[in-house]
Amino acid sequence: MKFVEYIMKKILPVFFGALFFIALILNLVDLFMNISKYLEQNAAARDVLRVMELYIPKTIWYAAPIAFLFSVTYVLSDLYAKNEMVALFASGTSLFKFIIPILIFSALCSVGMFFLEDKLVVSTLEKKEMLQKQLLAEEENANNDNIVVISDNSKVIYKAKKYRDSSQRLENVYFLFRDDEKKLDAIIFSTAALWSSEEGVWKLQNAAQYEVDGDSLKSTPLSNKYTDRLTESYEIFRKKTVNVESVTAAEAKIYIDHLVKAGLPFYEQLSVYYKKFSFPFILFIAAFLAVGVTGKTRKNVLLISLSLSIVAVVLFYVFQMVTMVLAKTNVMTPFMGAWLPDIVFTIIAGFLLKFSRT
Repeated sequence: MKFVEYIMKKILPVFFGALFFIALILNLVDLFMNISKYLEQNAAARDVLRVMELYIPKTIWYAAPIAFLFSVTYVLSDLYAKNEMVALFASGTSLFKFIIPILIFSALCSVGMFFLEDKLVVSTLEKKEMLQKQLLAEEENANNDNIVVISDNSKVIYKAKKYRDSSQRLENVYFLFRDDEKKLDAIIFSTAALWSSEEGVWKLQNAAQYEVDGDSLKSTPLSNKYTDRLTESYEIFRKKTVNVESVTAAEAKIYIDHLVKAGLPFYEQLSVYYKKFSFPFILFIAAFLAVGVTGKTRKNVLLISLSLSIVAVVLFYVFQMVTMVLAKTNVMTPFMGAWLPDIVFTIIAGFLLKFSRT
């Protein structure tokens, strides 16, 4: 298994070097795009550096696919150019056996990419955007006024005068409960409702309950029959629309469930949710692509490897953009919108691998 250690020692330095270089470029691009605004707002250098620091996980997430594709393409092409692959094949080792360590490493990196985004990238990116908006005087107010939220397949309706995000509090709120035929069952009015993260329900203050009694309403004691159904998460009441890409998978699922229950369009959000799982596997696909495109030339290995990597990644991103638009317009299912690029490029990579030099 010496060749396993050999190939990984070749690839890892190039991969981490390319990852650092590409991530640095992305971070500098973000800096230069906003540097004039920083100067206008007299932003402290310490705060600007903090913004760049918080952006590092996201730049690594962006840079990983092209860095991995480039590193594998470059190393294998270099081995072909130096006839080391010829010697390897002559010893009886097949190309597929030689690249197994690369495939295993890429699969582990793909899983790691998902958890990197879900556990670190989302939180640091949110902090980065909040700090950047403060420095650029572009703060958003998440408080909301005159909100109406339809939940539980239109069986529960929330109508609040105001939502205060800092305390996760609804003020002067009406809760309307309807039966399966959408006929009114009861109304609850509360001067304030506080979100309980532990129980996942709204806790009411100074509440009054009224139930339908024939053609009129009668006052009745507050009942768990109704209050236990007040489970719509506080995020839904915020002023800004939830960007599925900028929240964790669990939070995205809550938001999409709300859209489904409320009967609102959800295809775009659901396709982005599936993309959270499909996109990390571009690293695994990159390993196949790299093996398939290597060995075609012995000259200008560095330049050609970089060019092929950029072309392959750009084609993947463009195709993914097209499928996501088709999913958004319901031309194809959200699942296929997210996963079709992975499937197609896996087939292409397999085709290229079949005709690789062995």
